[in-house]
Amino acid sequence: MRNPSPGARTSVFEYEGIPPLGQLIPLGLQHVVAAIVGIVTPAILVGNVCGLSAGDQTLLIQISLIATALATLLQLFPLFGRIGARLPVIMGISFAYVPTLISIGGQFGLPAILGAELVGGLVAIVFGIFVKQIRVFFPPLVTGTVIFTIGLSLYSTAVRYMASGSNPADPAQFGSLKNWTVALITFAVVIFFNHFTSGTLKLGAILIGMVVGYLVALPMGMVSFDSVGDAGWFQLIRPLHFSIAFEPSACVSLAIVYVVNAVQTIGDLSSTTLGGMDRLPTDRELQGGIIGQGVASVVGSLFGGLPTASYSQNVGIVTVNKVINRAVFTLAALILLAAGLVPKFASVLTTIPQSVIGGATISVFAMITMTGMRMITADGFTMRSSVVVGLSVAVGIGVVQVTGSLAGPGFPGWVTTVFGSSSVVLATLLAITLNLLLPKDKEEEKEDAKQA
Repeated sequence: MRNPSPGARTSVFEYEGIPPLGQLIPLGLQHVVAAIVGIVTPAILVGNVCGLSAGDQTLLIQISLIATALATLLQLFPLFGRIGARLPVIMGISFAYVPTLISIGGQFGLPAILGAELVGGLVAIVFGIFVKQIRVFFPPLVTGTVIFTIGLSLYSTAVRYMASGSNPADPAQFGSLKNWTVALITFAVVIFFNHFTSGTLKLGAILIGMVVGYLVALPMGMVSFDSVGDAGWFQLIRPLHFSIAFEPSACVSLAIVYVVNAVQTIGDLSSTTLGGMDRLPTDRELQGGIIGQGVASVVGSLFGGLPTASYSQNVGIVTVNKVINRAVFTLAALILLAAGLVPKFASVLTTIPQSVIGGATISVFAMITMTGMRMITADGFTMRSSVVVGLSVAVGIGVVQVTGSLAGPGFPGWVTTVFGSSSVVLATLLAITLNLLLPKDKEEEKEDAKQA
């Protein structure tokens, strides 16, 4: 990394130093806008499926903002020079865990999610320590298949939210024209800003879509501010507000997803250094980044934070504008930290109608799916690749769609939790197994030899 010479004005293209405020503030806000929906929405989805009260859901959003801020600061300023990558990345609460979290939360509640997260964080730390030895089991074909499955499994969640309006407890309103009108307006705004604008407007397309959808829902009586009035202006988070429970089957399923997301972190860190620094990440940076991700999850689970991962959308910003200055990312983290300490702000976010969330996030889930597809086809798409991807996705998605398919006579109860409730776990295990067992063609063998 280049260091600024003494007396020189720090550039945003240098890691160290503080650039002019006129550049620092808008570039920092750009990362906040790109990350905010990904931080808040998983907390809302998990809070709903776990049946949390309005106050606890507000607290979950607060913790998500704070956890993202602290996880990002840990990556920027590593502890002991080892826990953290010391790279310009945003790391926080991730959509990638949502299918498994919804499955665990629906069966066992939030305490089981937090217990499984603590175990998963420890697994990520071990993965980080032995990353060079373990990553051979997760080539782009396997990782892409898993990410592709994650995206597909989230589609039903988005559509359910689009149809739910503001009161999912009222079945009479489910699928109403009013709900779909708000959802489709939100969806249309996101598409417009994503494809017909550039710069900050393009980066903030999802956020803008949610704001427009929210304003449309207001006069329709779909927004209630009852919880906002009860929320305070400042609140520190205390540990173990939400209890922790250890359900073995939940721990196993989430630990597998943690391993997959550790591999995704390798990809994001590599994209950051290649796109912003014209080099590959060092082994120490990869180890520190994954270990930092695990430590953030372990600590976060004690306070009620959800699992963390690197934010690919913010990595995309770095690869486009080449801005790697640590102060820019530090400012973004401090803004998120300040927002997380204000219950009023978090409470306003809980008033967003579900149809608005569904209309905005279905495009996010589509992007996750296509990211997986790009990884799958990055080195070509052979007959062997189609078998690995096709069978893994077919079994993973198919088993979950058929309720009780692994709950018949002879199957212990934990089988359904680990394999039958989250398509991601089954698809991951099958993709790894098929990739190891199926013979490679000559071109793939040459590519493996080149990478080795």
